Amino acid sequence: MDFGSFLKAPEIKVKIVTYRDIFQDKAMIENRFGKEYRDRSAVIKMDSADLKQLNVKKGETVILKNSFGTVVVKAEESGYEPSHRGIAYMPKSPWSNMLVSDETGGTGIPKFKDISVTVTSAKGQKLTELGL
Repeated sequence: MDFGSFLKAPEIKVKIVTYRDIFQDKAMIENRFGKEYRDRSAVIKMDSADLKQLNVKKGETVILKNSFGTVVVKAEESGYEPSHRGIAYMPKSPWSNMLVSDETGGTGIPKFKDISVTVTSAKGQKLTELGL
């Protein structure tokens, strides 16, 4: 019997900050429904210590979940120093938009720079397909 199958996968809470990426924009202009756009957009960049805590390697998929949505994206190391545990980065895309609150506090502007999510390993699950 595999007792490891009964253990819950580690999970952590992070704040996501979205950003614009020139290479993602270029891929979108060339083919919004193409593989290159998806590969550059369906990604989260995390601190290496957070990835280690989750037991996730670069390029593996993770599940991002909050009260507004759930999405599966590829995890990468951010490469930023010093350490920024608990803060992650995602390009502005349909994948990050799935996690944004519809509450704007009367401003009419969603909070793209402050998205709280729980992250856990997706262990082989494929990226969330959004019909792109």
